[in-house]
Amino acid sequence: MKQESSFMIFPETLEQLTSAVPEARSSEFRGQTRVVVPRERLFDALAWLKNERKFDLLVDITCVDYLNYRDAVDRFGLVYLLASTTTNERIAIRVFLNEPDLTVPSAVPLWEGANWMEREVWDMFGIVFAGHPDHRRILLPEGFEAHPLRKDYPLQGRGERHNLPVLTRNRS
Repeated sequence: MKQESSFMIFPETLEQLTSAVPEARSSEFRGQTRVVVPRERLFDALAWLKNERKFDLLVDITCVDYLNYRDAVDRFGLVYLLASTTTNERIAIRVFLNEPDLTVPSAVPLWEGANWMEREVWDMFGIVFAGHPDHRRILLPEGFEAHPLRKDYPLQGRGERHNLPVLTRNRS
């Protein structure tokens, strides 16, 4: 018996998305549908999926650093995982970015929950979300200047820790 994938998407949804955003390229791997959209059309694609196809749940936003990957053309891959609670569809939307311009539009106007997810991606990778309502660090101290999940962040040595104030604890 064939088991249904948890990343199912209806063929008509994919067809309509590629009609609404003709530059989009789709692929499937192990039952998960992935759509790559250009940065200029990212917000349009996300808004279309939310408003027209009822993808009402932003599951996650994450990033992949492809530095030193053998076949990689782009440095960063930003990934949006979306789900529809009414149709049980799931889709991964990807956009590729390169330095020096690591800016994409914020998804907070579409999903309020994007707020903290975007802050985490900015904190760890340095991706800037234009129009974000509270663009500040969420995991690291404000004085920290680097983005530690980038592949070029030093694995050994002091890094930026020497720039941060030393915290002492009062032991009573």
